[in-house]
Amino acid sequence: MNTSIEDYGSLSFSEDVVATIAGKAAVEIDGVSKMYNNLSTGIAELFGKKIPTRGVKIEADHEQAVLDLFLVVDYGAQVPSVADRVQANVKKAVELMTGLDVITVNIHVQGVAVKEENVTDSKTKKSSSKKRI
Repeated sequence: MNTSIEDYGSLSFSEDVVATIAGKAAVEIDGVSKMYNNLSTGIAELFGKKIPTRGVKIEADHEQAVLDLFLVVDYGAQVPSVADRVQANVKKAVELMTGLDVITVNIHVQGVAVKEENVTDSKTKKSSSKKRI
């Protein structure tokens, strides 16, 4: 992926750079729990390796990019609204930081995250409502 700098030479970005920018911009949005782990990134992260490009697929040429983002959203989030905000934030961040023209940002919701405290609270209520004699 090259962005032209006519007077001084050329500028290029690796797909990993664009994917990292897109992933960071996506998780800034309320309602996004995290980027989705596939099997290989999940295993790598178990061994302590950080994968900043996880959950992002890029198709790009020298001037344009199409991004696919694979997300886990928070339970209770209004997913269409979250997706709209993610698309706008990712497009803005990638275009601002790289100069690439982002044609499309496709959102793929891969899961719903339920906060642990909600699960604990519901278990506590159930167990406290049952009294033994």
